[in-house]
Amino acid sequence: MIETVAKLELPVGEHIVIRKNRLVPVEGEQAANGRMTLVSGIHGDELEGQYICYEVGRRVREHPEYLRGILDIFPALNPLGIDTAHRTVPKINMDMNRMFPGDPAGGMMDRVVAAVVSDIIGSDICLDIHASDSFVREIPQVRLSQDFAEKLLPFAMLTNVDMIWKNATATVHESTLAHSLNVLNVPALVVEMGQGQSVNRQYGDQVVDGIFNVMSHMGLWTGPVNETQIPAVSDDGEVEFIRSEETGIFLPLMAHNHYVRRSDVIGEIVDPYSGTIKSRVCAPVGGLLFTLRVYPVVYEGDLLARILGQP
Repeated sequence: MIETVAKLELPVGEHIVIRKNRLVPVEGEQAANGRMTLVSGIHGDELEGQYICYEVGRRVREHPEYLRGILDIFPALNPLGIDTAHRTVPKINMDMNRMFPGDPAGGMMDRVVAAVVSDIIGSDICLDIHASDSFVREIPQVRLSQDFAEKLLPFAMLTNVDMIWKNATATVHESTLAHSLNVLNVPALVVEMGQGQSVNRQYGDQVVDGIFNVMSHMGLWTGPVNETQIPAVSDDGEVEFIRSEETGIFLPLMAHNHYVRRSDVIGEIVDPYSGTIKSRVCAPVGGLLFTLRVYPVVYEGDLLARILGQP
């Protein structure tokens, strides 16, 4: 059932409307064993979650008899951003994921995010699904704040992602949805994958399998689940950031989601004017290449790659 969680009138005579799809057991809500919430679309240019929300809903509708809990799906927390392909909320140009937990008596967006938080409270778990920006591609991963890692890690291990990055500071900032929910005792995981303004169905199917694995372990789903993997686990001290030392065109020479050795050449930065190689980008450590730049134009200091160092 499609439900409206928040609706506010805009100055131009239109409305901002936040909706969710609530799926319940065939016996009704009173028979539910618990509740999971899926959230996506906080950033309007991150569309990987659109496929995940669709595919989760499709699989449940295909076999509703297996659903034993309530499943709330929010595909578009920032519908105006999705409509205009903007990361932020249009017009006010603010990052919605820096507004939580909101204020019911505050301004327009404060009230919107407060209504979302109020609706999610009571869930047994929330998965907040993100993509990268349009410049780099990420393998499927869960990002956790160190403050809540001990509580969240058992859930994260079930999600079928390739890695778990503990203390990924920017993603788990105090004013994010996930941090606010964890403070309010709703276990919330941040899932990130893929690339901005695109959909990778392979990554999406991988995470959807993980979602049903989590639901199965929580008693929310009694149907069969696909085999899942055990992710690598890291913290900030084991992640190596590689940034450009030149301005030019970055040409990767390594595949994404690939294990590299120390000093392997990841890519080259070239000068299209002179036809010369300005620099070769080498791996400072061996490990898993889990972030790789896909937008070729780079300037000094731009992120090119991240490597999860091997112990």
